[in-house]
Amino acid sequence: MRRVNRVATISMHTSPLDQPGTGDAGGMNVYIVETAKRLAELGVEVEIFTRQTARDLPPIAELAPGVTVRHVTAGPYEELDRSDLPGQMCAFLSGVLRTEAIYEPGRYDVIHSHYWLSGQVGWLAKERWGVPLVHTMHTMAKVKNLLLAEGDRPEPPARVFGEEQVVDVADRLVANTAAEAEELISLYAAPPDRVSVVNPGVSLRVFQPASKGAARHRLGLPDDAAVLLFVGRVQPLKAPDVLLRAAARMIADDPALRDRLVVACVGGPSGNGLARPSLLTDLAAELGIADVVRIAPPCPQPELADWYRAADVTVVPSHNESFGLVALESQACGTPVVAASVGGLRTAVKDGVSGLLVEGHDPGAWASALAGLLDRPVWRDFLAQGAIRHAAAFGWSATAARLVEVYTGAMSQLLPVAAAR
Repeated sequence: MRRVNRVATISMHTSPLDQPGTGDAGGMNVYIVETAKRLAELGVEVEIFTRQTARDLPPIAELAPGVTVRHVTAGPYEELDRSDLPGQMCAFLSGVLRTEAIYEPGRYDVIHSHYWLSGQVGWLAKERWGVPLVHTMHTMAKVKNLLLAEGDRPEPPARVFGEEQVVDVADRLVANTAAEAEELISLYAAPPDRVSVVNPGVSLRVFQPASKGAARHRLGLPDDAAVLLFVGRVQPLKAPDVLLRAAARMIADDPALRDRLVVACVGGPSGNGLARPSLLTDLAAELGIADVVRIAPPCPQPELADWYRAADVTVVPSHNESFGLVALESQACGTPVVAASVGGLRTAVKDGVSGLLVEGHDPGAWASALAGLLDRPVWRDFLAQGAIRHAAAFGWSATAARLVEVYTGAMSQLLPVAAAR
């Protein structure tokens, strides 16, 4: 097999330099940054193409040794709604192709695109450059539409069709879990021999156990508080409202809990959540628990690790997750997770060992699970130890090494470009 020397990573709609938890930045951004760094450590250069969203951004920025971010001008210098981005794909593709054209042929060995918009760009670049296309969906329209939150908008047919085209032409499809691989095969008719399972990882250098008391002191949390933590973008898909409603139920069942309960929500509005940026504040007031809810903006990883350490339980009530990096980060810090039993969370959390999985989104069931952990510190400590062990198996270096195997396999079996449907 040929060795992979340089990867063209395409992330059109969100930059790896953006702070996760804001706008469209989330777990995918973390994935791209961490895998790029680890690939570079393995001697694979990575060039990440993303849309320029500010005039003062440099055309080229070094993310880490061996990792370059290329800002491509496509549309106005501002963040666009994802529904407006398809209209900028031609301009973005043109910028990507122009970059490659200034070098000798064969600069890139493989293209790795992330999310369906980038997959469309990768498809055309693959044709021009004669290199394989590896694609990671991260989220899939057909899956999201099957698991919509109340009041959430379904993904449009144009996205479904675009995803089907990318599945047709990709030389390899990277799935985060075996369950996601099965969804690609059953919902998108992906050929099984072109689907590879590569589990995402966690930065064990940053997310690791440390003093809970010290973390609470830095964050201004009482030592004796019962802290429930939500981390993520505030939008219907992530279901932070489930946590607030469960907390209200817990206080109703045990009024004395109000004196020590802290419900911390770290993140900002995104996607459909932008229509109601004050959702959590309004809902907390409506439920009569505004005094126990603390809302904090997205923060860098070292501070985020403190939030995990300070919490008694991290709560991930999403309606769907392709994996659930928040759950893994929390467990690496020694904090057990109560998560929805959906998608990749069934892999990220080991039920009864590193945390608990809850079926459905009934606030009563979530209140029962959370109160059970708060009331049983020995059980919680048992899960905390299991959480550390479970997360230790998901380092980013292992993810990068597996991606290299996928890249070299795709390079050795480059498929002819499939016709569009």
